[in-house]
Amino acid sequence: MAPLALLVRETHDEMDRLRGRLEALVPAYEAGTAHRDLSGAGRLELVTDLGAVRGLIAELAAACEQELLTSQPGGGRPPETLEESIGRDESLLARGVRMRTIYQHTARYSRPTAAYVERVTALGAQVRTLGDGLMRMLVFDGRTGLMAVPDRSGAALVVREPSVVHFMTAAFERSWLGAEPFPTSVSPEAARSISDELRQTIVRLLSEGLEDKVIARRLGMSERTCQRHIAEIMRAVGAKSRFQAGYLLGPPATASPAPQGPEETP
Repeated sequence: MAPLALLVRETHDEMDRLRGRLEALVPAYEAGTAHRDLSGAGRLELVTDLGAVRGLIAELAAACEQELLTSQPGGGRPPETLEESIGRDESLLARGVRMRTIYQHTARYSRPTAAYVERVTALGAQVRTLGDGLMRMLVFDGRTGLMAVPDRSGAALVVREPSVVHFMTAAFERSWLGAEPFPTSVSPEAARSISDELRQTIVRLLSEGLEDKVIARRLGMSERTCQRHIAEIMRAVGAKSRFQAGYLLGPPATASPAPQGPEETP
């Protein structure tokens, strides 16, 4: 694996661990006033209502002055979500706010997402895609971050602690460096390149023993599409089962160096 790709994975693994620790600390933050900043807003807040999360995003976007960073895993975005966000995003760009977004490669094959990207990039937004390792998050002006909460649909962890927001921003920047520009049209060569990269990622996740549904979720594709890719990979390596495929695709064992005897004297 390329050093940058490995660094991106390690960063997002650390982000996952950090998010778990932050979520565990929410009750302590909510209970004490010592962790309040001068504006009275909590430095850490768990918002569980989807409507409240959307309202908060709209509020933060309206107050955003410099830059909005967005990391959106899961492939193409639903048309209704794009319709809801396009007006807000156009307003941001019209005010001169810099907007950078990272999707997964599979988003390139979503027509509504591609149309949205074409529209916002024409106004100055920058959009790139990455294969794996994305975490759903937003960072407003480097001061406020929102992270999705695993296994709690619609919930968000709101972070205003400067050191944590800085870490979120650094994670985004590392992903940005390893991501590729989102093309408004995909050539056959580019499509093959992305497909090859997706298969390589599936091979890696398969060798780690992950289930089909987990791999599909990680890559932002349907489970059926993921299973089709896995079936093709299994045929290519001659595997008759997932277990055998994982074994064949796993990293080769490193042979231990042979013990060296004492040097012979002349």
